[in-house]
Amino acid sequence: MYPLFFLSALLAEIIGTIAGFGSSTVFLPLALLFLDFKTALVLVAIFHIFGNISRVGFFKHGLDKRLIVKFGLPSVLLTLLGAMLVPYISQDLLKVFLGIFLVIYAFISLWKDNLQVKPTTANTIIGGSLSGFLAGLIGTGGALRGAFLTAYKLPKEKYIATAATIALAVDFIRLPVYIFQGFLNKEFYWYIPILLTLAVMGSYIGKQIVSIIPQHNFRKLVLVALILIGVKFIFDFVS
Repeated sequence: MYPLFFLSALLAEIIGTIAGFGSSTVFLPLALLFLDFKTALVLVAIFHIFGNISRVGFFKHGLDKRLIVKFGLPSVLLTLLGAMLVPYISQDLLKVFLGIFLVIYAFISLWKDNLQVKPTTANTIIGGSLSGFLAGLIGTGGALRGAFLTAYKLPKEKYIATAATIALAVDFIRLPVYIFQGFLNKEFYWYIPILLTLAVMGSYIGKQIVSIIPQHNFRKLVLVALILIGVKFIFDFVS
């Protein structure tokens, strides 16, 4: 179990770096193959933090402070709400929510390659709220966050820094809620330093692979894989 779980973490970070969306979108459904939903939420959040800290450090001078406030503030507030609701919804139901989200997101992304919305203030607040709520409740909101932030056509460095900063704020808000509610048992504490190492390794390897594999084609393969994983979660719930 342990080797496969950690291998999944490494692959998720590599894929997330290459495909252009957060590693949590890939890692959470993989982690659920080995762990219960609540434990997976905590470990994936920790792993996500490690990955984003390096991005903020590398691109901190490219921050769009206006977007961080307009998008990040509602995102953080709704993340807290979503995280607080987790104990009151069954894990099976949360998994099917995640499955539905993955299938819808992947199908829309395959149909409309550069998914984005109009960069209005209302859409920014709505996007921040929805992505934050999903992150708190089902552990992944990065895909939706990316769809809204790309509407602003930010330079690459500014986009990476801004998205990573918002993601960090979301993770730092939801993680204490998960831990306070007892989602992570002590037996999993030793996972944390290994996940830190894998996050750094995966990010580095992913950057090297980007120059070899066409990102557009690889992203399509990842989206198809997300559809299959999402369908599995839905099927497990209804069967």
